[in-house]
Amino acid sequence: MRAPARPALHGVMGEFSTPQDLVTAIEKVREEGYTRLDAYTPFPIEEAWEALGHHKSPVPLIVLIGGIVGGLGGYFLQYWVSVIEYPLNVGGRPLNSWPSFIPVTFECTILGAVLAAVAGVFILNGLPEPYHPVFNVPRFAFASRNRYFLCIEAADPKFNRDTAHQLLLDLHAVEATDVDP
Repeated sequence: MRAPARPALHGVMGEFSTPQDLVTAIEKVREEGYTRLDAYTPFPIEEAWEALGHHKSPVPLIVLIGGIVGGLGGYFLQYWVSVIEYPLNVGGRPLNSWPSFIPVTFECTILGAVLAAVAGVFILNGLPEPYHPVFNVPRFAFASRNRYFLCIEAADPKFNRDTAHQLLLDLHAVEATDVDP
């Protein structure tokens, strides 16, 4: 079986000078029918996030599940040690003395939630990613300073290099550049 061929182009990237221009461009590009887009900004822009179509994140659910698993794991570890594996009757208290298990259970809940949050964010964002094709665009260094970028990816079913390039320029992009893979 042959591996799928890599596209000759990752996409077309437009550079915008203001956040409002970027958000307007995202909305217009989405109206044109493009679905595979990404925006790069020096600070979070909620309007751009919403315009790209990112509304819900699974991270809160992952954190909740991690907290529940961590809490149950901490409680049942203590139960197993105190009741099953090494029972000691100290002062006539019951072997399953749940009030004494609360601090460790709480801490294990926090630990499980934090580890799940870190793992979830890394996995969902595809990190670590030491290389991305947008790094090939020379002016992309300004994305962390004062410029805003919108990339229409070649993987989009509607993608046409010339059409995407002209669309970005029509939307008042300072510059539109091909992004090599």
